[in-house]
Amino acid sequence: MNCLNLTTLVSSKSCLSSTSLLSFHSSTNPFQLPRSSSRFSHVTPIHCGLRELRNRINSVKNTQKITEAMKLVSAAKVRRAQEAVVNGRPFSETLVEVLYYINEQLQTEDIDMPLTNIRPVKKVALVVITGDRGLCGGFNNNIIKIAEARIAELKNQGVEYTVISVGKKGKSYFIRRPHIPVDRFLEGMGFPTAKEAQAIADDVFSLFVSEEVDKVELLYTKFVSFVKYVPVIQTLLPLSPKGRICDMNGVSVDADGDEFFRLTTKEGKLAVERDVVRTETAELSPILQFEQDPVQILDALLPLYMNSQILKALQESLASELAARMCAMSNATDNAVELKKSLSIIYNRERQAKITGEALEIIAGADALT
Repeated sequence: MNCLNLTTLVSSKSCLSSTSLLSFHSSTNPFQLPRSSSRFSHVTPIHCGLRELRNRINSVKNTQKITEAMKLVSAAKVRRAQEAVVNGRPFSETLVEVLYYINEQLQTEDIDMPLTNIRPVKKVALVVITGDRGLCGGFNNNIIKIAEARIAELKNQGVEYTVISVGKKGKSYFIRRPHIPVDRFLEGMGFPTAKEAQAIADDVFSLFVSEEVDKVELLYTKFVSFVKYVPVIQTLLPLSPKGRICDMNGVSVDADGDEFFRLTTKEGKLAVERDVVRTETAELSPILQFEQDPVQILDALLPLYMNSQILKALQESLASELAARMCAMSNATDNAVELKKSLSIIYNRERQAKITGEALEIIAGADALT
């Protein structure tokens, strides 16, 4: 196993909507896959013994078992994470609509609601949600690149910023860059919980209410399907004036449909069946009336709104990470199979050449004696 690293088996296939996937190469690997039109019509000549080739093939076999096991584990986890994402979206989207409807009714009244106040933006808090582990293609790199681009944009506009980092990968990245101000580091604890989301919401609430920041943005990976996940920037505070979950440009990031998949087995191997699920939310009636005072309802719903939006972002980020790892390990397994076939061909040719050479030596010796 010391001659082959798992990351060298991650393919450069575009299974993700990523521009920075790991490529299939290894600087210490003396063997290369055939590059001709025929898959195995040409084999790169090598200079090593049969024992080294046998060890190499065994190493690739062991790596294939590991990557296949990791793929199955990620597939089992992403199913649960996907259900949490799809089931939670109608609640969070309806909650935003209710808050927007109540906020509209309060526009004519002189009421101070701190979480809905839109003031000139002098400082922005960026909540960057990354993963806790690697071996998931370009998942973590993509969201970090989005954060870097947003930070550069704020600098050009002369707006101050601070970062709230969620996830071990984000923490390790920002710790090595002390020039980026970080308000707090948070690490995930497996599947997201309301308690974990509440810890982030409390920190965001205190920053916004105390006017330390004038805007709060969520940077996370939106889960679309198990082969597509898009990094997005969502405005968390102040509350969206359009009654939708919008990004920093006011464009809705609500889900129009989800690709829901079921894991099955086909010919003894893992297979996937896809279904498209539409997340529909009922529209509020224009004559809707509330028994309680709208201010009291708004005070009770705003903390729930923040918690639900952060929890949704954590769930979508986790589902995207698991799907990215499943895809990366699937590509690594396919590459291990292909590499094993190529090395087996090389081994058989070397073995046959050795046998042929020994036979020729015996014949030549016999001819010399006669």
